[in-house]
Amino acid sequence: MNNKAVVTLADSTYFEMLIELIDSITRFKESSNVDICVLDAGLSDNQLNTLSGRVKSIKKAEWDIKVPDYKVRGKEWLKSQVSRAFLPKYFPDYKKYLWIDCDAWVQDWNCVELYFKACDSGKLGITQTIGPGYKITSKVKWIFGKFAQIKSQNFKHALSSNINLHDARKLAFAPHINIGTFSLEKNSPCWDIWQKNLKKTLSAGKIFGSEGLAINLSVYVDGVNTEFLPLNCNWIASNLLPKFDENNNCFVEPYLPNNKIGIMHLAAGIWENSKDMRIDKSVKVNIQSISNDTLSKSLRFLSN
Repeated sequence: MNNKAVVTLADSTYFEMLIELIDSITRFKESSNVDICVLDAGLSDNQLNTLSGRVKSIKKAEWDIKVPDYKVRGKEWLKSQVSRAFLPKYFPDYKKYLWIDCDAWVQDWNCVELYFKACDSGKLGITQTIGPGYKITSKVKWIFGKFAQIKSQNFKHALSSNINLHDARKLAFAPHINIGTFSLEKNSPCWDIWQKNLKKTLSAGKIFGSEGLAINLSVYVDGVNTEFLPLNCNWIASNLLPKFDENNNCFVEPYLPNNKIGIMHLAAGIWENSKDMRIDKSVKVNIQSISNDTLSKSLRFLSN
């Protein structure tokens, strides 16, 4: 057994993307030094059978922090908002964990190595969703032309989760941290701090996004020791579309020097004609090549 694991979670709806994530990892020879582990949040028996020979371990995701039934309403995939904060409980035999959402895929193995390096000495390895080309970092509502009502994602969610105003203000204009990809060592103190904050955010707020709010609190309020990785380590395409390098057959950042994207993340979906690329593999969007030609591309793994 290896001492490093890539962990993800999926239900039956995202099974195809789960397989693509796995294939995007195992095509690299370096992946032989990493185990792939899956949390099951509603996979069918046939899907589990398909997975069994392709990953090291599959565990049923649980509600590690109890939430009211009325908040769940049969959406088992919401366990991803809780169980990812308890990875050492599910897969205790590893020293380091790299979580990758199943609606993401690996294009450059160097990014994987960066995440495992980033969590050395108990640090949290993670990426902020801000970079060149981001035109808006926080929304405000202007009142009488000069007074601002804060509408940032973290601030709104913090208030709805009954986080005290002092702490909520610390999040108001801090760059949002996306929890879709992160790395931690088994013995990192971040797990306990994250779980403490997650209990707070789940007690009053919505389940969806609770784990992200909790990790933002852990970093910006509790001061968790964090190694911030570049944006190409968790490229959220719905925020900013990439460009495509036709010579090297890869997606790259849209601004010079057009760095290669390490992990392509389709969080929030890429939509065309009311269809989500995460669900419908035929969906394509127009993006630019680095020579400024317009290309119709899917951003799914091996679909371009």
